Amino acid sequence: MSVSGLAAQFTELVLAVLLAPLLTGWVNQCRAWLQNRSGPGLLQPYRVLAKLFHKDVVLAHNASPLFRTAPYLVFGCLALAAAIVPTLASGLPLNAAADAIALVGLLALARFFIALAGMDVGTAFGSLGARREMMVGFLAEPALLMVLFTASLISHSTSLSTIVATIAHREFVIYPSLAFAGVAFTMVSLGENARIPIDNPSTHLELTMIHEAMVLEYSGRHLAMIEWAASLKLFVYSCIGIALFLPFGIPVAGDALGIVLAVPALMAKLAVGGAALALIEMVSAKMRIFRAPEFMASAFLLAVLAMLVHALLEG
Repeated sequence: MSVSGLAAQFTELVLAVLLAPLLTGWVNQCRAWLQNRSGPGLLQPYRVLAKLFHKDVVLAHNASPLFRTAPYLVFGCLALAAAIVPTLASGLPLNAAADAIALVGLLALARFFIALAGMDVGTAFGSLGARREMMVGFLAEPALLMVLFTASLISHSTSLSTIVATIAHREFVIYPSLAFAGVAFTMVSLGENARIPIDNPSTHLELTMIHEAMVLEYSGRHLAMIEWAASLKLFVYSCIGIALFLPFGIPVAGDALGIVLAVPALMAKLAVGGAALALIEMVSAKMRIFRAPEFMASAFLLAVLAMLVHALLEG
């Protein structure tokens, strides 16, 4: 484990933590532009986090220690997931420590903690949001695994680092299976990040919201960590999409110049992806919560179809 590899890994983690609120601000700004509004600005998420960190924490009298520690546990799981996904280089120390299955497990662990925290205080909306979150996650995780397995069949490995190296550093090949997997991954990302058409992150209508219902009882620094973790989750899914479908420009570990050039390339890809997400939300309408299983089932079927296409046409 070289010093340069550790430095690159640390840089990747710091960039993920620092750029996550900026990505959320960019998506919100693009949505405002598409709606012919001026928008709150790119740096508004940072202002919100700074304001929340300076506020006092108000806790329910029956809140358990889990309720207090859940925001930090969720943030830690998502930060570790961001470090596992190769964004600046492949072959970094943490890339080899976990594979795609472990990555899905970390995302599921973060969901588990936030759902428990939503039910901990015993409010009606917290329990409602936790049940909806687990329902969406129960349907989204198999679809995400099928998407990752499609890429792993191409590279003959479940390691994201190997998948990136296989697709990015070999001769250019068009994989029809990745087209189906890309659509399925987009649908899973919308559901996992509580975006339209599954959920509207800007609403506080109790009968329809999912993520916001679980965090209504949080305040102060706890709410800041939850909001930061939500931005980090969007960043992680964006980076997974880049690693699977647009890994070009991601160098191998040890290429110092390539890592430096990978930073603007990553920001450009995130900017395009954020604008595409805003466009998808603009042309979509929020569906009823009872239609969410059909949406996630469609994503799972597309992911399975991607594996079948690979087996029949590319195997």
